[in-house]
Amino acid sequence: MGALPKKRRSNSRQGNRRAHMKVKIPQLTACPQCHQLRLSHHACPNCGTYRGRQVIEVGQKKPAAE
Repeated sequence: MGALPKKRRSNSRQGNRRAHMKVKIPQLTACPQCHQLRLSHHACPNCGTYRGRQVIEVGQKKPAAE
């Protein structure tokens, strides 16, 4: 057998340990071109621009894998 605790940990200690285990809300900013919400430091999924230039083509369907 391995080491086992001699005393039970209280609920407050358990809560203090889990205080950092929360879900964060994603930080959304408005796109300067289309004003849709997008993630910071990511290309806009609506218009495909990043830092004032077109980086991805939006609206194009990907070819099906054969």
